[in-house]
Amino acid sequence: MESVEPRLLEISYEPMMEYGAAWELQKDTVAKIDAGTAAERLLLLQHPPTYTIGSQNRPEHLLLSAEQLRQQGIALFEIDRGGDITYHGPGQLVGYPLLRLGEDGRVDLHGYLRRLEDVIIDYLGSYGIQGTRKSGYTGVWVGNAKICAIGVKFNRSKTRKGFVTSHGFAFNIRAGLGEEGFAGIIPCGIRDYGVTSLEECTGSRRDVAGVAEELIPYFLGRFPYRYSGKL
Repeated sequence: MESVEPRLLEISYEPMMEYGAAWELQKDTVAKIDAGTAAERLLLLQHPPTYTIGSQNRPEHLLLSAEQLRQQGIALFEIDRGGDITYHGPGQLVGYPLLRLGEDGRVDLHGYLRRLEDVIIDYLGSYGIQGTRKSGYTGVWVGNAKICAIGVKFNRSKTRKGFVTSHGFAFNIRAGLGEEGFAGIIPCGIRDYGVTSLEECTGSRRDVAGVAEELIPYFLGRFPYRYSGKL
């Protein structure tokens, strides 16, 4: 049987992109992927301080007033991914995989979420860190602290079977995020557990751009695309 060459995946890294601009870029790219005028893409980036509220829409999990948000310079967006409220900010690697799913009519949406978790779990394992899942929650945990939040949207294709994915994961890299932006919310609506970061788990300083580069092989290990080049 003739083998099928993996589809091309474009991967890019932006050291900082305002959340609204990234959201518009996602929507534009999803439409182009669906129309067949753009390749599938993995966007890796950092955001300035931002809270996003997903489809669960529990505004009481935001602990700051509008005035406090303004004083602290934190943007707020109500968006179209699943999940509750989370924080994005400098020192966190955000990944937005914009991928076609289920063109053969077979779609495992939960399996997609699990594969995103596996990417982070595999990467943590390379540093001897045991990343785990926690029953009833999405994301990746180290002990009882979340190190990576996951929230996605499955955009139903207008031109073929299946979906195009958007949104994705937020991987905490820099130490201190828990005392900064996460302190102003109940992250993902979870009161009983805290957050951690790669730096706190390794005890060493980490460069976000370097982590983005290192993460690519682990992503391609779970999502078999072809990619050549460097960020």
